[in-house]
Amino acid sequence: MQDLNKPRILFVDDERLILRSLERITSKLDAEVMTAESGALALEIIAKTPIDVIVSDMKMPNMDGNQLLEQVAKISPETVRIVLTGCDDMNLVLTAVNQGRIWGYLQKPWDNYDLIVTLKQALQLQQVLAERTLMRRTIDQYQQYRKKQFEGFIGESVAMQFVYSSIEQCAPSSASVFITGPSGSGKEVAAQAIHRLSKRSNEPFIALNCAAIPSELMESEIFGHVKGAFSGAVSNRDGAATLANKGSLFLDEIGEMDMSLQAKLLRFIQTGCFQKVGSGKEEKVDIRFICATNREPHSAIAEKKLREDLYYRLNVISIFLPPLCERGNDALQLAQYFLSYFSEIEGKSFAGFSTKAEALINGYAWPGNVRQLQNIIHSAVVMSEGPLISDVILSQQLGGNSQTAQAITSASTAVPNLTIPNPNHKEVPAGVISKQPANTNVSANSSAGAGEIKSLAEVERHAIEHAIFTCQDNIVKAASELGVSPSTLYRKIQQWQATTTE
Repeated sequence: MQDLNKPRILFVDDERLILRSLERITSKLDAEVMTAESGALALEIIAKTPIDVIVSDMKMPNMDGNQLLEQVAKISPETVRIVLTGCDDMNLVLTAVNQGRIWGYLQKPWDNYDLIVTLKQALQLQQVLAERTLMRRTIDQYQQYRKKQFEGFIGESVAMQFVYSSIEQCAPSSASVFITGPSGSGKEVAAQAIHRLSKRSNEPFIALNCAAIPSELMESEIFGHVKGAFSGAVSNRDGAATLANKGSLFLDEIGEMDMSLQAKLLRFIQTGCFQKVGSGKEEKVDIRFICATNREPHSAIAEKKLREDLYYRLNVISIFLPPLCERGNDALQLAQYFLSYFSEIEGKSFAGFSTKAEALINGYAWPGNVRQLQNIIHSAVVMSEGPLISDVILSQQLGGNSQTAQAITSASTAVPNLTIPNPNHKEVPAGVISKQPANTNVSANSSAGAGEIKSLAEVERHAIEHAIFTCQDNIVKAASELGVSPSTLYRKIQQWQATTTE
């Protein structure tokens, strides 16, 4: 019975004695070992069972190892392909390596230790390949379904895809929504999107900014008043509660509302009933509540700016709008949209942004978020004659100078030396999936400071990692280019792993 949790190794050779020997040598490996006496039989096995590593003899009747592994590369590209070969086959083997048909080779007669080390590294490499394939498929699926624009929002970052999904999921419900996020991040845009996608979309959407209305007038703004209720109340007036009946009421910056009024609002939310200021008559309405604040809710509660019971009553569904600095390249997409929009309004024509201006837009922190970006682009359109918006113009609008722009663009265009993390959080062989910067062909000492000398071990590691990167993670090909055996590189990688673990 097959163990689905164990990796599978398939040995292919037309000599049974060799297959039995390979089975015996690899019996202690934590893998399921399978054998086939011909290329045709091997292909039948692969068609039915996923194989992680295949080791094939080069010389076999009907279908040799080169032909077999070429087919395996097409039908199962994630399978690590290794050949057993003699010295007289090396030119053919190296050609197959360079063309990507095989990943490695073992010379006959093989060394048992080298065989085990090579197989262990091949299994680890296969896991990396499988994880990459899964990640690539996930990214492709994300690319296929991600939205570049959504209900008034512009941006295709991962953070905004989550926001879009949250809005789509909660919109059909009648549950209250509590939106948080910094000023200028688009909380009212989100509230409007929720309303437009809801069952109440044909009913009123009423918005009140609690920070913009004096506290003494706030109760009247929400509930309305009757004639003579207070000085200046010369006629009856409906408030937002009446106007939003059967629709949605958006209370922005609710943390700025007076605490005593928050108590009345809590009762209104719970019962749907209210009284206009100066009236003893109770009215009942059907409203969906959407609230927002730029404060962190629990901090606002601790500071006595927001009633805890009101927060928990409203916070049935919560949506967080990220600041613009956490939205990847969305800033540039928004800037391009605002440039087109304001160019039309101002009667001007622009081809776009200069390269440095784009780097400045992507590199700037935008503390005022989308609202600040919108105003800066509008200002740049007014103050520039085109055909491109330059980094100097943008920097001036940001209150800086050309040196400020240069510092930001330099920081944003620097290429970091990154290593892609293993999804399983295990140490991956150094250099195997290391992404080097474009100048990796610079000599080892040229990157050091003046007078600094690197150790031979550092120079050696640099050379090996550069070779692996250049050969697109093909260990065998890298070893061939360096003039060493693949086992040598595998041992070096193991040593680096052990050192990192310690």
